[in-house]
Amino acid sequence: MHYDLIVVGGGIVGLGHAWAAAKQGQSVAVFDDNPRAEGASIRNFGMVWPIGQPEGTQRALALRSRTLWQELGAAAGFPVHPCGSLHLAHHEDEWAVLKEFAPSSAADGLDIELVTPAQIAQMTPAANPSGLKGGLYSHTELRVTPPTAVSSISAYLADEHHVQFHFGTPINQVDSGTVTASNGKTWTAERIVIATGAYFQHLFPEAHRAQRLMLCKLQMMLTDAQPNGWNLGPHIASGLTLRHYPSFRACPSLAAVKQRIADNAPQLDRFGIHVMASQVDNGGLILGDSHEYGDDIEPTDKAEIDALMLQELQKIMNVPTWNITRRWHGLYAKHPTQMCFVQEVRPEVLVVNGFGGNGMTLALAFSESIINRWRNSAQWEVLHETH
Repeated sequence: MHYDLIVVGGGIVGLGHAWAAAKQGQSVAVFDDNPRAEGASIRNFGMVWPIGQPEGTQRALALRSRTLWQELGAAAGFPVHPCGSLHLAHHEDEWAVLKEFAPSSAADGLDIELVTPAQIAQMTPAANPSGLKGGLYSHTELRVTPPTAVSSISAYLADEHHVQFHFGTPINQVDSGTVTASNGKTWTAERIVIATGAYFQHLFPEAHRAQRLMLCKLQMMLTDAQPNGWNLGPHIASGLTLRHYPSFRACPSLAAVKQRIADNAPQLDRFGIHVMASQVDNGGLILGDSHEYGDDIEPTDKAEIDALMLQELQKIMNVPTWNITRRWHGLYAKHPTQMCFVQEVRPEVLVVNGFGGNGMTLALAFSESIINRWRNSAQWEVLHETH
């Protein structure tokens, strides 16, 4: 009943903290409201995406996470594919951005190369050659199948590191050294991490409000398994994606991309649509995505958004089947200005939240850094230097 560390939240941020602590020999318990992980950690592309992170601290964390994903996949027995990523440019302004980005300091730490349409055809059967100007291939990105990875990590931590999982156990009160469940049962720990993602209203909502944390909703789809062993190869991203990730923000030609889209397809900006594709282990393609924030979020999904995403994907990709077998949405918590936020809300009680759509890419390394600093008894103020 007493642990070195209690983690509230069974998504990838919580699991990252649990793994980092367990590797140091600490006793760990993880609590989650649901009978299994059901949030953003299993409702994403499964992309470990260093190319989307700005140079500096965030990219260094992403590259460290890449190493940790490979270590964890090997230990827990789930596939981690070093598939890389391919940004396709079907417009001259998109091609200009890629040519500006590749030799710049904004690409520091990445293993990238500009590629011609002929080279792209050798990398993937999916790229539409019509109007294709070129692309940017990165060797750095990884692919996992999110539900498989998250469930495998939980099982591995329980079996090999004796982490105690309490699923279906809502925690409704946290004090220094103690968590209390809705049934009145209590557990104690030396330290507590709260990593509840989009469900941040349940514990310390005032701390989250002070950080102006916002919710983001994204819509995604999954195709049938592609026939005859058809293989996507690298993750695919369209030129629309250039305006979404901060790694490209210093490229002078990005303004032209943004203006063209604002003039010709304002509905894409309205719904925050930038299209990408990743393949899951059974051969289907995860397609997406969109971004609606705060008061714009509705409980029902919009058929208009799905239609727009498919329309844009079919401009840049040719695949054997576009038949959609599943549609869903995810919710995640996003900090408006920082990579995430870390706050000590009680002595030895830490809230870690606000990664936005970057949890799969950043969480393992960021969690490791927190556990290491805790082990070294660093002051909490030092943690804010990592933002």
